Amino acid sequence: MTISKLLVANRGEIALRVIRTAREMDVATVAVFSDPDADAPFVHAADEAVALPGSSPADTYLRGDLVIAAALATGAQAVHPGYGFLSENAGFARDCAAAGLVFVGPTPEAIDAMGSKTAAKELMAAAGVPVLPGVVVAEGTDLVAEAARIGYPVLVKAAFGGGGRGMRIVAGPDGLTDAVDSARREAVSAFGDGTVFLERYVERPRHVEVQVVGDTHGTVVHLFERECSIQRRYQKVLEEAPSPAVDDALRAQLGKAAVAAAQAIGYVGAGTVEFVLAPDGDFFFLEVNTRLQVEHPVTELVTGLDLVRVQLQVAEGLPLPPEVLDARVTGHAIEARLNAEDVPAGYLPVTGTVHRFAVPALPGVRVDSGVADGSVVGVHYDSMLAKVIAHGATRDEACRRLARALAETRVHGIVTNRDLLVAVLREPEFRAGEIDTGYLGRHPELTSPRVDAEVTALHAAAAVLADAAGRRATARVQRPVPSGWRNVPSVDQVAVLAHGDDELEVRYRRTREGWRVRVGDTALDVGAVQATADRVLLTVGGVRRSLAVHRVGEEVFVDGPAGSTAFTEAPRFPVPGSQAGEGSLLAPMPGTVVRVAVAEGDTVTAGQTVLVLEAMKMEHVVAAPTDGVVGELHATVGETVDTGAVLAVVTAVEA
Repeated sequence: MTISKLLVANRGEIALRVIRTAREMDVATVAVFSDPDADAPFVHAADEAVALPGSSPADTYLRGDLVIAAALATGAQAVHPGYGFLSENAGFARDCAAAGLVFVGPTPEAIDAMGSKTAAKELMAAAGVPVLPGVVVAEGTDLVAEAARIGYPVLVKAAFGGGGRGMRIVAGPDGLTDAVDSARREAVSAFGDGTVFLERYVERPRHVEVQVVGDTHGTVVHLFERECSIQRRYQKVLEEAPSPAVDDALRAQLGKAAVAAAQAIGYVGAGTVEFVLAPDGDFFFLEVNTRLQVEHPVTELVTGLDLVRVQLQVAEGLPLPPEVLDARVTGHAIEARLNAEDVPAGYLPVTGTVHRFAVPALPGVRVDSGVADGSVVGVHYDSMLAKVIAHGATRDEACRRLARALAETRVHGIVTNRDLLVAVLREPEFRAGEIDTGYLGRHPELTSPRVDAEVTALHAAAAVLADAAGRRATARVQRPVPSGWRNVPSVDQVAVLAHGDDELEVRYRRTREGWRVRVGDTALDVGAVQATADRVLLTVGGVRRSLAVHRVGEEVFVDGPAGSTAFTEAPRFPVPGSQAGEGSLLAPMPGTVVRVAVAEGDTVTAGQTVLVLEAMKMEHVVAAPTDGVVGELHATVGETVDTGAVLAVVTAVEA
C-alpha cells in the first residue's frame, strides 16, 4: 500500500525528524501533542495536529488508545512511533493493526521477543550470538550466591525498557540488595515493570551497536556499527560511526552476529543490535532495540541513506532498495546530544525557557533539534534539546567540525552540557579513540571545568557596557551624551551581576583618557570600546574582541571566542524570608518525591539518603550534608516540588 498520511506518535526532535522526511516523500503528517507541547516546533511543522489533554507521558504520549483515535479521526493510514514512548510496545503495534493502521516498525511478535532482555538473551544464545552469564531476580533468589556465581562486578539491569534506566553496577555483596530495590523502583516508574536481572559486568567495555534493516520479503542486512561508549549514567552522550576500535574483520563478525539476531526474530524495519565489546576484542549481546535509535544520523551521514525513508518504504511493502543492499561507509560522523542538564552538579536535569537557540551553519554539520527560541523545557520529558552531528573525511576532521560548531552554539536561558561536549571532543585520549564506557569517570576535569576569571571579568564588562549603550540609545534627551557623563568628574558607575554563586561588582567610567573598568578586584586595561545593546567591541591589553550580548529581563548572556557566560542582575535588597536557613536540604531540580527515608527526629549521618526525587524519568538522591538530626521534614511521597524548595532541615550535631 502507499502511505499518503502519517501520524507521528512522538514529540520533540524525533517528531520533527520524521516530519521532515515525510514531507520530502509527499506524505501528509499528523502530530499529537500534550498541553505543555501545544506551541512546540513539531506541532507547527505538521500538516495537522491533535491534542492529547494532560501533561505527563502516562496521560498523553503513552495513551495508545488516544493516539489511534487521532489517526482514525484525521484519516492517517500509518503511525510512526519514533523512539521511546510507544515505539517498543507490542500491544500498541497490535492495536494499530486491529484498527487498520500500519505500524512503522517491526511486528508485534518481534517486539515481544525482545521486550524482555532475559528472554532475548536465551533466544540469542540459541541463534549462536555470544551472550553474558546472568540470572533473573525472582522472589526467593539468593542474590549473594547468584552474584558470586556470575562473578563481581555485576550489573543490575531492568528486564524491560532501555536508556540506562534501572541499571546499577555493584562491586561486591555490600549494597547489592539496595541496588536491586532501587533498580526495581526506577524500572517500574519508567517502564511499568519492575523485573530486573543480574549480569556479569565487563570492565572497561566499549558499547558498540549495529544498525540492521529488514523488509517484508525476508531480506535482512546490516549497515555497519556505531560507537556509543561516551556515556553518563548509562545514557549515551556522544556517538560515532564507524567505531575507532573496529577493523574490517571485527566489523564482519559484528555484522554477521547482528543479522543472525535479526533473522532469529523475523525482523522487519530499522532496528539496532547492541553489543558490549571487551578490551580483548570479544563481544557479547546486550539487547535489540526494535525501533529507530537516537543516534541514527551518524549512520545516515556515513552511508548517505535516509533511514526514515527506508522505514516508510518497508512499511509500504517495498523490498530494500539497491542503495541499502550495497551500502558502503564513507568518511566519519560524530553526534553530540545537547542536553538541558547541570553537569558539575552531577548531570542534574534543568528546566526553563530557551531564550535563544542557534547553531552555526558550518560545512558538514547537521542539526536535529526539538527546540527553538521561546521553547519551554519542563519536567515531564527527556532532557535532550537537540543533536548536533558532524561528518568529515576522517575522524579527526569530524571531531574538529563538531567541536567548533558546539563552541559557537548559543543556548540562552537554560544550562546545558555544551561545555562538556566541547571538552570531550578536544581531549587527547578521546581524539586518539582510546575510550570506553568509563571514560567520563576517568576524566573528572571535563565535568568540573575550571572557571576562567579573566574571561568572566571580560564578559561582565561587556554585559554592563552593552546595557549602558542600550539605555543611551533609547534615551529621550541628550542621547549623544555618554552614559554617566558629568561636567565635574565624579564617582564610577556601578553594576552588580550574579554569576553562579558569586557576585561581581563592575565599576566603569568614561574619562578624557578613555575607559576605566574594574570587575571586582580586577582592573581591565581597556584601550577602546565600541558598544551597542547587543554587541561590544572591547580592546583589552591591546587585543580586540567582539562579544555578542543578549539581554532578557534581568538575565544577560555574553558569547565570545572564549565561550559563553550567563549573568543575572543581582537584586539590591533580597525579599525578606527568601533565604533558606542553615541545614536546609533544597530540591536540586523540579520533580516528584518518590521515597522518604527518614522521619522528623531521626539521627542521620553525612551522605545518608533523606529522600529520593524523580525528574525526567530518573531517580535523584537527596542526602544529609552532615551528621545531625532531622529537625524538619516538609516533603511527602507523591508531592511535586520546585527547584529550591526546602525539603528537610538537618541540624548538625557538634563533634
